[in-house]
Order: sequence, then structure tokens, then C-alpha cells
Amino acid sequence: MAELVDADHRDPASGSSWTSLSVSYCQYEVTAVPGASGMGIYMLGDDLVHVVAPYQFTGFCGIHTGWIDVRVRVLPGPPAEVDSGWDAISEASLWSPSGRLSVIGLMGGTADALTDIAVPRGLIRVRVHARNRLHESVRTDDDPPEQHELHIWAVSEETPWRTVLADPGGRDWEQKPTKAAEWAILSLVPRPSGRPTTLPPDPYEDDAGLPRVTVVRHRPAPVEVPDVLPAGDLEARLERVDDETLLWSWSTADEPLFPRPLVTLPDDEPSTVRLMSGPDGFTLRHEGVLGRHALALGLIWDHLLDSDGGSHPWMTTLREQAAEATALAEKYRRLQAERDAKRWGGAPPSDRVRRLFGQAASLARIDRRLLDRVDALPAARQREVACWAARRAMRVAGLEQIGWIVDALADAEADHPLPRSFTEQGGAAAFRRLLSDPEVPHTTVRLPLDPEVPSTLAVTEMLQQAAAFPALLALANDDPLAAAIDAVYNAAIAHGTDRDHFLADAHTTLG
Repeated sequence: MAELVDADHRDPASGSSWTSLSVSYCQYEVTAVPGASGMGIYMLGDDLVHVVAPYQFTGFCGIHTGWIDVRVRVLPGPPAEVDSGWDAISEASLWSPSGRLSVIGLMGGTADALTDIAVPRGLIRVRVHARNRLHESVRTDDDPPEQHELHIWAVSEETPWRTVLADPGGRDWEQKPTKAAEWAILSLVPRPSGRPTTLPPDPYEDDAGLPRVTVVRHRPAPVEVPDVLPAGDLEARLERVDDETLLWSWSTADEPLFPRPLVTLPDDEPSTVRLMSGPDGFTLRHEGVLGRHALALGLIWDHLLDSDGGSHPWMTTLREQAAEATALAEKYRRLQAERDAKRWGGAPPSDRVRRLFGQAASLARIDRRLLDRVDALPAARQREVACWAARRAMRVAGLEQIGWIVDALADAEADHPLPRSFTEQGGAAAFRRLLSDPEVPHTTVRLPLDPEVPSTLAVTEMLQQAAAFPALLALANDDPLAAAIDAVYNAAIAHGTDRDHFLADAHTTLG
């Protein structure tokens, strides 16, 4: 350990003054991205610091609920010595993409002087010093206040958290590197987020323009590394360049697990892994990684180097998630099939029919076979069927003798454009003329109940001419399939209780 020196040897201007912070449950958070999720505490750490996420770690106090004094110092470089006068000292790396850092009580205790502190943008090292950590049950008025001081400096290499000075009375926490590695993999290959893409990115997470960093791990003896690291739908491949160099790259797996596999890679650029042996042991350097991935990759390497690379515990979790996703997808598939069968009177029709905005589903519910037969016709024949249905609708509603309607129908049958009153705004002008023309008869027609419409809302009788006229308006549609379907359906409705007879005639007309 470096020589201990007096804790207050630096000029106080190099950092904040002591600030009171409200803490709860013996904890506070040091975070560069407020609200970011992580793996939680009790996986990796000591009696003072627990690693949580690339952007965050948890600090531990003696006091359960109350006030501690906190001071933050930003240094121009790593300290050459370890300060004396402290009971415990620990350090860890953080990724600060925005160049801001906050110290927050577990239950939200904040202080202005400890919020959005300016720190180097990118990868930083944070050394936490603590003293006078006493629980309130044993603390007296004569005891000095509990104090925590953070020293921060910029780094380009991600190294593991470490205990610099252990508290003699501190707890020896169980380390869970395997669980940490599982969290790390899952954080790199997350399922798609429900976050709307229209929302702007969190400014705290904006790492544009920041350089890539290096993950460094050391072991006393050489360790084999795998050729492929499975990660569910994705995998990391390590291609050997020479005896000491490998190329790490992400790719999609040959056999994905999920029904809708991930295709977005954590990093599109390859990175370099160097394996170096020396008198001090074996060093692994993973160079050129994204700063936000550095912690996760470090935790993965810790697991691989200590398990000879053959253990992939995260795959169990991914398979369980994939099985749940597959079961859920199958459930939704069945529900969709049931809805389609109800809507379409059987299996869904062609994609082209499903994309129509008109009366395709309505025609399917009264005569599904007729819908399929119309869909199978060539375009020219579909246009003929549309004109035939429109003329039948005009005839049954007594409109076949109305001059302007006769002329419009003749235009359509001659493959001429309909008047603008029929084509603009869905034929609203022509429809108004229909309702106001004194020569147009006014008869009503009874409508068979649609099982899809509640009986209290169903229309059982309507003006027959209003029911028939949309069959003529359908001829304005440039799509012959849509025109035929809408004309046939509206003509059927115009026939009222004689609908089945009209549908039988339609089948006969189709041949």
C-alpha cells in the first residue's frame, strides 16, 4: 500500500466543502446517471462500496437514518499517496457520459452542493474515504460526525473495484461474480424497450464523441479464453490474430432463442483483446470498448478467467426468458387467430384483402366464400362484378330511372371517369343530391342483424336508397378489388331481407 499521508493536505478549493446529506438504511448512491437501473447491491463490494452499474455504486454508512458529512474532490490525476486519518478506503470506476456526478441518499436525500458536480467526462475513478461510521444506537453527542470524502480523477482503463484500506471492524461480504456476470450479459443484450422512440435520449447518457476505453484484468497465471461467447440471440466471437491477440466482435447467433430474435448488436465495431504474460502474471487487455460497456465486459471477463471460459450461467436465464416469450407469442397467435376467425368468418383472407379499408370484413361475415371468389378474379372481371352489383343495387332501390344516376352508372360501365361529385370527398356532394332530389323515391328496407353489433345499437331499418347508393360510389375506387367488394356488400345490404337471394345471384354471375 502507498504511504499514508494527512487527509487534509490538499487545498480545500480543489473540491467542495463538507455538506450534510440525509441517508437511510445505512446507504447513499454515487451516480452519474440518476435513475439508471443496475444489478443491485450485495453482489460485488466490501464494507464501504458496492458496485451497482456502469454509472453508479452504493456507499455504506454507519448511521442507519440521519445525517452524514460528505465532501467531493476532483483531482487532476490519480493520487500518488493514500490519505491517512480514515477508517476505510475503497474505490471503483464509473462511466460519466455527461461529466456530472451526484451523491444522493438512498431515499432521495439530496444537497445542492452534491448534485451535478462537474467531473471529467467519460471513465472516472472514484475513491471513497470514510471515518466515524457509528450506528445511532451507539453514537453519543461526544462522537465526531460521520464523514465520507470522494476523490475523483479521469482514467482510460476500467479496472476492478478494490479495497484500499479495510475497516478493522467491517463485515466480510460474500462476492457473487457469477451472478454479476449474468447481469452483465443481460445488460448488453436487453430485450427491446417499451420506451417510445419519439422521446429524446436522456442527456445524462449522451456519450457522443467520447473515446473508447480499455478493460484490464490480471491473474497470477495464464488462462484460456473461449472462441465464442453465447448470449442468447447474439454471440461474441473471438478470432485469434496471433498468439497474444484476438479480435472480439458481436454477431447474431446461428440458432437464436427468442421467437422475435434480437438483431441489433451491442457494438457494431470490433475490439481487440490482448493476452500478455510477464513476471507479475497474466494480464488481459480488452481495448477499444464502449465506455458504457466497460463495467459489464470487465465482469464477464472476471467470470471467464476464473471459470476457464466454459461456464455460461446466463444462458439458463435467457432460455427461461425465451420459453416465456415463446409461450406468450403462441398465446397471442391463438388469440389473433380467434379474432381473425370471428372477423373474417374463418381463416384470414389474402394480405391484399386484409389491407383494404372498405367492406371486406363485412362481406366476409355474410358470405366468406363470395369474398374469396371475388379476390381470385382478374382485375378486369372484378371491375365488371362491381358494375353489375352497382346496377342491381340501383334497380332494387328504384334509382335505375333517375337521370343523373343512370348517366353515372353508364360512365362507369363504359370505363369512363365518374363525375366529380361522385369522386371528391367520398362522394358527399352526390349523396346530398340523392337525399334532396324530389324524383328519388323513399322506401325503407329491413336489415338482418349483424352478430358483431350489440342488439341495443343495431340498426334494423333504413332508407333503402341510402343503403344502395354506396354501391355506385364504390365504382370511383381505382382498385377494382376494393370496388367489387364494396359494391357487392352494399348491394346486398340494399336488398334487405332478400339479401341471400342477391348473394346467390352473385355466385351465379361469377360462374
